[in-house]
Amino acid sequence: MAPTHPISTRMTPSADIVFRAPGVLDAGAVRKLIAQSGALDQNSFYCNILQCSHFAQTCVVAECGGEILGWTSGYVPPQQPDTYFVWQICVAPHAQSTGLARRMIRWALGRPALRDVSQIECTITGDNRGSWAMFGALARDLGAPVASVPHLLRNKHFRGNHPSEDKVTIGPFGIAPAQAA
Repeated sequence: MAPTHPISTRMTPSADIVFRAPGVLDAGAVRKLIAQSGALDQNSFYCNILQCSHFAQTCVVAECGGEILGWTSGYVPPQQPDTYFVWQICVAPHAQSTGLARRMIRWALGRPALRDVSQIECTITGDNRGSWAMFGALARDLGAPVASVPHLLRNKHFRGNHPSEDKVTIGPFGIAPAQAA
């Protein structure tokens, strides 16, 4: 039986979505959302708990009617205090193509923990059209340049077990992202 949702089968960008920091009790729902994506790497449940607790100030959940529709995990690398590294971003199938992923990142950028950030980094496989499109649109939203370079290579870094990933950099930028979300 297909799950029922408190919103229409295909939500609209104007749905009442709440953006917030995750809490440790959100880890199970985050893990389920990631598993349902079928595209993202499943980290350990313990990793999801740490993301929702230790990294809560740089991660985001988006919910509507008590259902977590979106997840963004990210952090500021210790050697790059001006950079927000987006580790994973996931949107429930019925909430995709609504701009939710971009809105989560922009909301995150407006938080105190990211006040010194002027660029975003992530890694994307060459065939992930959705991520390329979303991060390209985010760069346009931010009025920032986007660049990519080969970064983690299939045979060298992943021992042939994962496609190569390009490092994508968006920035520098300098807007007040929270108000634009």
